[in-house]
Amino acid sequence: MSDRKFTASKSRSNRPGWSVTFRHPARTDSRGEWGLKIRKGLGTSDDAAADLLVGQLNGLLQDESWWSGDRRKDAEFRFDSVVVSAFFDGIEVVAHDAEGRRSDVIPLPSVDDGYGTILFLGTTGAGKTTLLRHIIGSDPEKDRFPSTSTAKTTTADIEIVASPGEFAAAVTFMPEHEVRAHVDECIEEACLEAIQGKPDPKIAAALLEHREQRFRLSYILGAWKTSVESDDDDFSFEDDGTPEAAIDDDETVSSEEIEHQHACLNSLVSAIKELSQDTGSSFEATLGKLKDQKTADDRATWLELFGVEAFRNPKFSSVALDIMDEVTDRFARIDVGNTERSATDWPIIWTFGSPDRDEFLSAVRWFSSNHHKQFGRLLTPLVDGIRVQGPLYPDLGGDTAELKLVLLDGQGLGHTASSVSSVSTRVTNKFSKVNMILLVDNAQQPMQAAPLALLRAVGSSGFSDKLAIAFTHFDQVKGANLGSFDQKRDHVLSSVGNAVANLRDIVGAGVAGAIERQVDANSIFLGGLDKPTSKLPGGFKRQLEQLIEMMQAASSPNGETDCSPIYDLKGLEIAMHDAIDAFRDPWRAKLGLAYHDGISKEHWTRIKALSRRLASRWADEYDDLTPVADLLARLQEEASKWLERPSGWTRLPLDDEERELALDRIRRAVFGRLYDLTKSRLTDDQVAGWRDAFDYSGWGSATLRARAIETIHENAAPRISAAMNADARLFLNRLHEILQEAITDAGGQISAASAQRVQ
Repeated sequence: MSDRKFTASKSRSNRPGWSVTFRHPARTDSRGEWGLKIRKGLGTSDDAAADLLVGQLNGLLQDESWWSGDRRKDAEFRFDSVVVSAFFDGIEVVAHDAEGRRSDVIPLPSVDDGYGTILFLGTTGAGKTTLLRHIIGSDPEKDRFPSTSTAKTTTADIEIVASPGEFAAAVTFMPEHEVRAHVDECIEEACLEAIQGKPDPKIAAALLEHREQRFRLSYILGAWKTSVESDDDDFSFEDDGTPEAAIDDDETVSSEEIEHQHACLNSLVSAIKELSQDTGSSFEATLGKLKDQKTADDRATWLELFGVEAFRNPKFSSVALDIMDEVTDRFARIDVGNTERSATDWPIIWTFGSPDRDEFLSAVRWFSSNHHKQFGRLLTPLVDGIRVQGPLYPDLGGDTAELKLVLLDGQGLGHTASSVSSVSTRVTNKFSKVNMILLVDNAQQPMQAAPLALLRAVGSSGFSDKLAIAFTHFDQVKGANLGSFDQKRDHVLSSVGNAVANLRDIVGAGVAGAIERQVDANSIFLGGLDKPTSKLPGGFKRQLEQLIEMMQAASSPNGETDCSPIYDLKGLEIAMHDAIDAFRDPWRAKLGLAYHDGISKEHWTRIKALSRRLASRWADEYDDLTPVADLLARLQEEASKWLERPSGWTRLPLDDEERELALDRIRRAVFGRLYDLTKSRLTDDQVAGWRDAFDYSGWGSATLRARAIETIHENAAPRISAAMNADARLFLNRLHEILQEAITDAGGQISAASAQRVQ
């Protein structure tokens, strides 16, 4: 770190007065390299004063003895406060506890307070957030909260507490370094489009929407202005019965702002093209031109190396800082509520309260909306959690003010069979904290890959008794043989039954049977949810009322049993062998190291994006690449099937329900311990390996990265066999310990003979 020279210089940006720009010797960039480029306002327009401050900062940069956070107090006696702030703010990393900060403002009530907590889950576009609107009485045209669309709209955790009194909100934001990393990835994608000679709209599209489709700069910076506007009337039906949500003039972006946005985006695209051309001119002199690369692999390698070189170009960080300045400017336009900021002035949490519903929702929408007329001012992509509290009750008539519900919504589960194998740990970690897991599924095409993956996760982890299903689009279930509600319901449930039956080999007959019983007892059928609640037909209103009754009843204690299983540990080694193989073999195919039926090789850019997140320790997954969730799911599924076959009972269960109740206690205990184990072994213990995987670049780097990740998997989850090495034996022993601890802690027993053999 000390081998590099760090200097500061004054510069002009879109901020008033002079700014100082420098690479920080004690902070890392989005690639984990020392020298994060910083731009800070100096608070003066005077040249001499700015030069003096820059000189002081250079004094800090040239003396390595200052490059530590604990020297801040000493620096305050030697340097101007502006210089001290520019250098020392952000050196000390503060743990990101967004949920804890929201809880400091609005604590989540629990069963002890009489509240039921409901987790909404479903595929993107199934209608889970639309259903949530009905539960909280949110008008789709007037309130528009939470936002909905057929795309990936809900990208942050949304937590709603229905309670009397005033409305209150606590909104937390992504850490600054994560936002900067997303911005860098968007710029790099735009550079790759530019160097390939793509037109400006393509470059802008790459910049404005991250390939993961969760971070959309278009919401913050505005939409790209096309030269030819299409006539939307040419693509609209005369009356589709769904009017566009109304939006007040004071919530729309003004024409002056739109012009500023277009000018800003044009400037950014021009800068990206200049950056790409500047990088390309020297890059092509060494490696030749892209068009001269003969194979697809050569082209991919050329583009990867170009992206690395573009990132190192000083113009790259200048574009990133310009975008970050624009982002900061959007926060400054929020003129209500209170914003708490970090040492680097990055917003941490925004809070607001009001007795007026319209005023409250108008303020909150800037952090949750996706309305195209607000593009350029929305902060939605920067939010990682929204918690609101207030009299948010359904519009069903009668007395609903006594409802005590906590409603949790989040990202959709996925789209297709090829993109869903395991449920994200962000979802499964919430199972133990909620009273109902509400799967929202499309009745027209029920139980596709994502809902089935959820059922596998819920059942094998011991939470099937919390499951309920709301089938949406039931009004669209039509056919000559489907003339009544009962016929349509039986048709849907028959499809679900067939799908669940196919899970028996994966999760075991007991878990599959428990899921079937839950589906039969706790299924709701809804239609027309895009309309206000008051306009729903009476039958769907009654279904909605039944769902709300189920939600409220979910806070009641679950049944208890005094019967417990007794286990002999024979066969556990085989179960764990199967689990490890079921994790390792598909991942070898994803990495392109082997063939596996139904699994395609992942593009190198996605594998690299995954390794970046694990190396930086700000996520354990990328899109649908979820190694931690995959290992956890396979271990849990095999453990669940093994647990289903105890060697005996303290007394025989009275029926299947009591049997599953006793086994689920143990499954839940196992699940918590297995999560800790998989997270530790695949992330915490493997940071250096993920760092190495990410750092590979150039010809052959995709293969080297794949092999590095395979080594990580081998270290974290070694294969179990008769000829296993010492590491695999230690891993197997730890799995034995976890199962034994969970069994005994949850009231089960280990047979004396089995315990003696293990000792």
